[in-house]
Amino acid sequence: MDINWILLGWVIDVLLNGIVWLIIAAFLIPLIEISDKWTRKAIKFLDEADKWTRKFLENSFEWMQKNNLNILFAFLFVIIFGVLAQYEIIPKLIK
Repeated sequence: MDINWILLGWVIDVLLNGIVWLIIAAFLIPLIEISDKWTRKAIKFLDEADKWTRKFLENSFEWMQKNNLNILFAFLFVIIFGVLAQYEIIPKLIK
């Protein structure tokens, strides 16, 4: 009986690769679950920070308009638009 060594090597390779990938998946799936929890918490935090920032800016603009502080209003707009331009948010909003 002649043994086909190429076929036997291929079967052994497939089994060992399967075992290795099973071990890798067993370690990575819990790590992915943990990072998903962190991502969800970060997104909730960013949502709250976004809402707070929008409310603060809206209240600041209204206060400046009520008190007729046009120069302060203009400087604040320049600062805000400068920050948005630095982070390339304005071009994304225009598109």
